[in-house]
Amino acid sequence: MTDQAMNTATLNKLTHYRRRVELLASERATFIPLWRELSDYHLSNRGRFLVTDRNKGYKRNTKQLNNTSRLAGRTMAAGMMAGITSPARPWFRLGLSDKALMEFGPVKDWLMKVERLMREIYNRSNTYNVLHSTYAELGVFGTAAFGVFEDFDNVIRLKQYTIGSYMLGMNGKDQVDTFAREYQLTVGQLVKEFGEDNVSHDVKNRWDNGDTESWVDVTHLIEPNDNADGMGVFAINKKFRSVYFEGVRSSSGGKTTSTRSVEKFLRESGFNSFPVMGPRWDVTGEDIYGSMCPGLDSLGDTKGLQISEKMKYEAIAKMVKPPLQGPSGLKNKVKTLKPDTILFEDSSSPNQALRPIYEVNFPLQYVINDINALEDRISRTFYEDLFLMLANSDRRQITAREVAERHEEKLLMLGPVLERLHNELLDPLIDRTFNIAMEAGILPPPPTELQGQEIRVEYISVLAQAQRMVASAGVEQLAGFVGGLTNIWPEARHKFNVAQAVDDYGEAIGVSPDLIRTDDEFDEVVAQEAAAMQQQQQQVQAAQAAQTATQMANAPSLDDPNMLSDLVGGKNDG
Repeated sequence: MTDQAMNTATLNKLTHYRRRVELLASERATFIPLWRELSDYHLSNRGRFLVTDRNKGYKRNTKQLNNTSRLAGRTMAAGMMAGITSPARPWFRLGLSDKALMEFGPVKDWLMKVERLMREIYNRSNTYNVLHSTYAELGVFGTAAFGVFEDFDNVIRLKQYTIGSYMLGMNGKDQVDTFAREYQLTVGQLVKEFGEDNVSHDVKNRWDNGDTESWVDVTHLIEPNDNADGMGVFAINKKFRSVYFEGVRSSSGGKTTSTRSVEKFLRESGFNSFPVMGPRWDVTGEDIYGSMCPGLDSLGDTKGLQISEKMKYEAIAKMVKPPLQGPSGLKNKVKTLKPDTILFEDSSSPNQALRPIYEVNFPLQYVINDINALEDRISRTFYEDLFLMLANSDRRQITAREVAERHEEKLLMLGPVLERLHNELLDPLIDRTFNIAMEAGILPPPPTELQGQEIRVEYISVLAQAQRMVASAGVEQLAGFVGGLTNIWPEARHKFNVAQAVDDYGEAIGVSPDLIRTDDEFDEVVAQEAAAMQQQQQQVQAAQAAQTATQMANAPSLDDPNMLSDLVGGKNDG
């Protein structure tokens, strides 16, 4: 292929990718005003809605006189961190669909080793910092995103993307599988990141002239690679392609600007698994971005709260410092109205004094009551009472039962959200981490019995267990019922599968598998115990027989020395 043909092919691909980014930006455009408003009233330090929104230190929370929603959002993020992915306790477990195979010793040991290794990876990396920011944006904006990439030092490295700075796309299964981002790098950053030979001529000239601090627009696109075979190591073989290029700003991300012609990509690479997690709080139909969340649900109350708060301050100001009226003769004599000020006036008329233009008798208590009601509704919308219990308690001591008993109703309301987070956040995060660790060769070799088996993830966080505790209370009720019934009808105990009940209950409360014996171990212990009891009974019977023989040997007979000789030798009657 000639150089001209290669340049033409490159330009055609760049045109395609730019067009794709523009379409993604068009789909996102109607959400930008909503996210701006949510940012203004809830989380003013989050969100970038212009490509140039970087290193901006000016005050942004000018619409928040009352910060109840901000504090409630902060509590919600901390509570979700403690209740879903707490770094202080295990929150996931690896398993198999084949429960019997899970009980096999080598398989069980391998699963536990991989679990510990993955937890160590999360502890060493920036995973929990990014997850906390993700929960904050998820609850306020309804959508969040971050990327998981390979890291030489800590296996994985997470990159947080704030709302408005990225675009998402979905496949036919309503799963996020496309990601695009428009941002800026300085000339120096661009050359160091992608290499001097990969940047455009314009950037290279600026670099050569020492202009390292001017900004350059960059676009990053990750999308499915329909031509991938999944067998090779090159980018063209990966399931998802990743391309960087110096790009034009989309019209919804800022004003459209004309840029130079780009001769080549900054970087072309790929991934075997989609590296970006894009969880949504809840969605409507085929929407790409979340359309329901606590931030949106409480937006009206938050706006009303700011209005009431402003009215309260205005009323207090008018009562403390009301507008005054007085004779024109005092115009040049009144210099200050501070407390203890004395004003001397030669006048016998009482009307010559300063007096309020009108009396302010504002029903301040009604406004305060309204403010309290608004604050309470906002706090309940963000589930603050539930999450405060998680955030304020000792995370190592709180139990799923305590959460379930106190907040059963809210747990039922959070159920769909937790399920979506498992599917759109935690499952992809664990799969991505597992794949990276496997490709890096740091996982122990799996047993041959695992070939062809699908590894499943079970969540054992406080909130996940509390969800199950609401339903698993039936195990306790059944056990208590059978126990009481056995006192009247002893045969009822045979109807209750004790071994399975222990397995189900242990799984529900999230205890370590080490505490529960496998079915094989259980059967072996029961058999050993039965054999020991049988042997003990035989020993007791043998001892009783020996004792009986001794007593018979010592018992006198009419004709012989003892009764035993009569039984053994018999008596000669002839």
